[in-house]
Formats: sequence, structure tokens, C-alpha cells
Amino acid sequence: MLSLLTTSVANASFGIFFPKFSGTIYEVLSAPLGAMEVVAGYVGAAATKSVLLGLLILTTATLFVDYRILHPFWMVAFLVLTSLSFSLFGFVVGIWADGFEKLQIVPMLVLMPLTFLGGTFYSVEMLPPFWRELALANPVLYLVSGFRWSFTGTADVAMEVSLAMIALFLAASLGAIGWIFRTGWGLKQ
Repeated sequence: MLSLLTTSVANASFGIFFPKFSGTIYEVLSAPLGAMEVVAGYVGAAATKSVLLGLLILTTATLFVDYRILHPFWMVAFLVLTSLSFSLFGFVVGIWADGFEKLQIVPMLVLMPLTFLGGTFYSVEMLPPFWRELALANPVLYLVSGFRWSFTGTADVAMEVSLAMIALFLAASLGAIGWIFRTGWGLKQ
């Protein structure tokens, strides 16, 4: 999941940032494509690469660890939804960034702490009550919990809540991208 998150954000943010940096974004914007087609191209490529990487890591893990996937359909669903939602988020980061330094700020100073504080390496049930409540505001918790549930059948939060939070994060990212294309912020400056 950690590789999936970082790869999704990095691929999508760099994918849109580099055309902005090199000035070729104007060719993309002047092409006879709608905003959603442009987003589908950039985000689809980033999400596909992330899903393939996640499946490759999962396949490679079979050489070292004996594991079972209790809910394979939901595992794939969480894999795809996580990749798609964080690729959309990475697209927003790539548009926001006006330099290579800003491309690294969000993954380093936002995503990495959220990953470590989101129950990736431990159950949030182990945390004191204050920190447990704070962890529930972390979107990464819901991704990790849903993915963990698909393997083990146990989770820190209900699978339905995990799906709802991923859908909310996905909708928020889509809303931000819609606003960006309506206003031209970060693209036409």
C-alpha cells in the first residue's frame, strides 16, 4: 500500500508538472479534448502503472511469504480505488507545484507522516484514545484498513466506512480538478 500511494502521487504529479515546466501543456490544452479526457489520460496512465506495480509486489511477495487473500474482489477494488484516488490527488499536486521542490513537499511532509500515522504498521486500537480519535481523521487509515481486511478479515474500521471514505477522497479530488479546469488555475498562467 505504501508503494501504491507514493507511486500514484509521484506518477500523476510529475506527469502533469513536466508539460507545465517545459511549456508543452499549451498543446494539450489547445487539442480538441475535454478536461475529463485530459485527466483520464494523465490519471489513467499513473493509476495503471501503480496498479501494475502493486500487483507485481504482491506476486513477488509470494516468493517470501505465505499469505491468503480472503476477499480477492475487494482487494482488487481497494487497490484500484486507492491508485485512482491518489493519482487524482497527485494530478492536483502537479498542477499546484511551480517547481521541482514543491513536487516533493506533499509526498515528504504530508503523505509520509499520514502513512506512518495511519495504521500501516500497527493497529490504531493500540493507540491511546486521543490519538485513536485523531487517526480517524487520516484518509490513509481507511485505505490501509480496507486493504488489510481484504487479506485478513480484520480491520480497524468497517469495510463500508473505508469504501465511503475512499469515495469521499476521490470525489474531493475530482471536485478540485473540475475547479482547476473551470478556472484555469495553475494551467493557463
